[in-house]
Amino acid sequence: MTKTRKLLLSAVLLIILPSLLFAVDFGLIVDQSAGFGGIVGNDTQTDYTALFIPRFSTLIGDNGSFLISAGLAAVYEYEEFRFVPELLRTEFHWIFRTSDLRIGRMHYSDPLGFIAEGLFDGAQFTVDTAAGSFSAGAWYTGFLYKKRANIAMNEAEVQSLGTMLDYDNFVDTYFAPRRALVALDWVHPGLADGVLRTRLSVLCQFDLTDEDVNSQYITAQLSFPVRAFTLSFGGSLGLLQDSGDQRVSYALEFGTTWALPTIFPSRLSLLGRYASGRSDDGTTIMEFRPVTLRSQSPVLQPKIPGLSMILLDYSARFNREFGMSLSSFYFIRNDLHTYVGYPVGADDDGHFLGNEFFARLFWRPASDVYFNLGGGLFLPSLGNAAPRLDNAWRVELGLTISLF
Repeated sequence: MTKTRKLLLSAVLLIILPSLLFAVDFGLIVDQSAGFGGIVGNDTQTDYTALFIPRFSTLIGDNGSFLISAGLAAVYEYEEFRFVPELLRTEFHWIFRTSDLRIGRMHYSDPLGFIAEGLFDGAQFTVDTAAGSFSAGAWYTGFLYKKRANIAMNEAEVQSLGTMLDYDNFVDTYFAPRRALVALDWVHPGLADGVLRTRLSVLCQFDLTDEDVNSQYITAQLSFPVRAFTLSFGGSLGLLQDSGDQRVSYALEFGTTWALPTIFPSRLSLLGRYASGRSDDGTTIMEFRPVTLRSQSPVLQPKIPGLSMILLDYSARFNREFGMSLSSFYFIRNDLHTYVGYPVGADDDGHFLGNEFFARLFWRPASDVYFNLGGGLFLPSLGNAAPRLDNAWRVELGLTISLF
């Protein structure tokens, strides 16, 4: 190769290689969490998870991007270790002039955040207009890891969530229930002179298993600022078809956040949530069943069907490294029949479950290192459902490191 050709090749490589380096991004995140807890006077229950998340992203032309992330978790629970592989957020994203398209394993959430929230496989198309953003999406859940999806709409699925992965029976113990979701969403960031944020969603869930439990939800949320406060109101009307029977349910939510006038960023939040329970008069009102069944607090971990919750939370960030939060949860069961994940006996007829207190400290010594420590106590004596039960407690440790 002549000297001139070598110089020309070197110049081409100097131009091309930086663009390739900036167009491709690799990363690895190590996320570790440990929990200790139980009922006072009983044996301590321990759980531990170490999650390794490699990720890769790249640009495609001037309008597209591709992201893939996976996870390998070492999980200790029920006094056993398991290794759990997962495909996490993995999507192709293409931006048009006034719209965009996402295809793959993506995140979706309803306006209230507790009906259908998490990763789902499918596609979503969004159009931005002067009247707001309109989205249409369709997803499938049967390829997700069941404990990541947290889908449980009947008793068999609730029990399945409590069992660990068994490689001798991988298909039946790994995958989430087979369901199809279709959603239409509308978001407007600033109605009424730009101060009213509005979200509206119509979500349909189709059961692809033999259980035939289908559901539909109409959900709305409004939020707007009032001086140092931000107020939000939301609600959802649900229809459920279970073995041919038609039932109606509903959920309501109210929240307010006050940005406190302190020398460091801090805020005080109040959240009230109500989910309908089974009616005693034989009407069609039933417990509100979301698609994803998530715990509502760290210690008691009750489920949303038939539950009311009042949450008072204070959070502060003292500087770039340190922060904290203090939370008080009060739980009320709205009927005496719906199981909310609490050991209430059949003879206990009280509605007030009790009060949970939880505190958490945050420390970020560097941009790629994050540590948190939390602990709390649930006091059934502050309710009348089962006031003689012993207190429950839990301590959590978490460490997240971004290696590159």
